[in-house]
Amino acid sequence: MRDRFWETVPLGEMTRDEWESLCDGCGRCCLLKLEDEDTGDVHYTSVSCRLFDCDTRQCGNYALRQQLVPGCVVLTPETIEDAAEWMPGSCAYRRLHEGRGLPTWHPLVTGTRKSVETSGVAVRLPLTPEYEVAEEDLEDHVIAEDLIHGDAS
Repeated sequence: MRDRFWETVPLGEMTRDEWESLCDGCGRCCLLKLEDEDTGDVHYTSVSCRLFDCDTRQCGNYALRQQLVPGCVVLTPETIEDAAEWMPGSCAYRRLHEGRGLPTWHPLVTGTRKSVETSGVAVRLPLTPEYEVAEEDLEDHVIAEDLIHGDAS
């Protein structure tokens, strides 16, 4: 990867490795979300995708995630425009798309994945896998917006 590539390379020109390294591994995007039909507001829940591994905060089957979870969004430079509105404010993809730099705690800046945990950005809520919650009960699992949408600069 190019040195500090995120400061000079547009999202659409990053290599696959550079693109993938932008993910800080916080796990926030793997939480189920509800959209208010009247306002368009997105609300996060404490319910995780069925493929989400709470211990590692990674997808249990990253290569096949879209086939196994049809609603899973595969984030690309082409899909970032539509996806940015539901992504957490701390997300590197969203931040770079919006013209903001990486936060000081990001692993590419600090050189360690631990910085996501020590910054408080990593998902640490008690999570419930989606297969344990009926769709009509998701509203009961909505969490405070500042837990997800905070900038965590």
